[in-house]
Amino acid sequence: MFLNTLSGRFLLLTTVFVMLAEVLIFVPSVARFRQDYLSSRLERAQIASLALLTENMVPPDLEKELLANAEVFNVVLRRDAVRQLVLSSPIPSPVHATYDMRAPGAWTLIRDALAQMADPADRVIRVLGDPVREAGMLIEITMPTRDLRLAMIDYGLRILLLSAVISIFTAVLLFLAVRRFLVKPIERLVDHMASYAAAPEDAQRIIAPTAGVIELRRAEDALQSLEKQLTAALRQRQRLAQLGAAVAKISHDLRNILTTAQLFADRMDQSEDPGVQRAAPKLVASIRRAVNLCESTLAFGKAEEAPPTLARVDLAALVADVFESDALSAPDAQVELRREIPADLSVRCDPEQMYRVLANLIRNARQAIAATGAPGRVLVSAREGARDWTISVSDTGPGLPPKAQEHLFTAFQGGTRKEGTGLGLAIAAELVDGHGGTLTLERTGPEGTCFAITLPKTAAIFDPQIL
Repeated sequence: MFLNTLSGRFLLLTTVFVMLAEVLIFVPSVARFRQDYLSSRLERAQIASLALLTENMVPPDLEKELLANAEVFNVVLRRDAVRQLVLSSPIPSPVHATYDMRAPGAWTLIRDALAQMADPADRVIRVLGDPVREAGMLIEITMPTRDLRLAMIDYGLRILLLSAVISIFTAVLLFLAVRRFLVKPIERLVDHMASYAAAPEDAQRIIAPTAGVIELRRAEDALQSLEKQLTAALRQRQRLAQLGAAVAKISHDLRNILTTAQLFADRMDQSEDPGVQRAAPKLVASIRRAVNLCESTLAFGKAEEAPPTLARVDLAALVADVFESDALSAPDAQVELRREIPADLSVRCDPEQMYRVLANLIRNARQAIAATGAPGRVLVSAREGARDWTISVSDTGPGLPPKAQEHLFTAFQGGTRKEGTGLGLAIAAELVDGHGGTLTLERTGPEGTCFAITLPKTAAIFDPQIL
């Protein structure tokens, strides 16, 4: 389980890599040890051979003792081309190999050392070298390999033990350092994420970046930005849910009140007063739209906007109706409402929903012009193409601010006025989308703003009976 953690794997990898480095050092070290061992035997043999420089004969016992101290079988010292001084004793077996230690290469030393350690047999080898202090031309010895191999193994084990201690010590230090500077901050980051996930709407649980490591600090900064956005979105959704519940309750009661008002309006329609007869149809139509809006709001609280009921609609008459209702609700002599729509143009749409779309767009345009205090004009135009109808609503207002353009069709975020909610454009876009069409911002700026409604002539949601 521990090896599956970042700390455990780092500790294991550190130990393995340090051991690998020590092994790479071990092989040359053993080769160097063998070279020093053979060189020391050559020096001992040279010292032993100096006894032959005396005029007296060397007793056999002394010669045997000299060879034993040098740990060799025979010594040959060549001082010139003719004369040789020799110490000798019986050789237990033939010479197995000859090694020249006068100028060996690194690869030769490593190869011979590995071969020496791998061969467990006790063999006799010949070693050649240069005498120290220029005491001759060449010194040659024969010696057994058993003691050499045992000494190499002992030295190698000590090197491996030292390597293991160094590896463990280094790995522990690195483990503690990584644990302190990397693993602990990551664990704190994970713990914070778990704490934030338990209550993401709580702004006090948003992370405060404190990491000293640059990469971890960048991760904390990114997480902080993400959590702030998520918390804001959750709060916005919570407010929308509360608002939706409140609107649904209000709409339910308002529908009942408007239903009663509609009954009285129907009775007014029977009056013989000419003024009442002219106003009654408008009043009845307005109350009917209000009732439909309340019912749509209740339906929206349960699911989404109801699908459009499509029919052929005289667009010029629909726009005129919207103009008349808008003028009655907010008369403003400085804002001119104009329409440029062919008299015979009819579009396929839901008349109630399209009325709400146009009413929202025209009201927004009129309010934008009125806010400037200068005269202006709202123009509704339409054209028919081969595959769709396009309805344009343009004004001579000041244009939309950049912030409003970023969230133009988002509820509660796309408002263009300080007291606005941004619901009008969001509702209009949703209604047009339900028709299979699009609501787009064609242009905006100091010269004015223009929205375009595109309604397709063919779509799967259309009823074939009204084609």
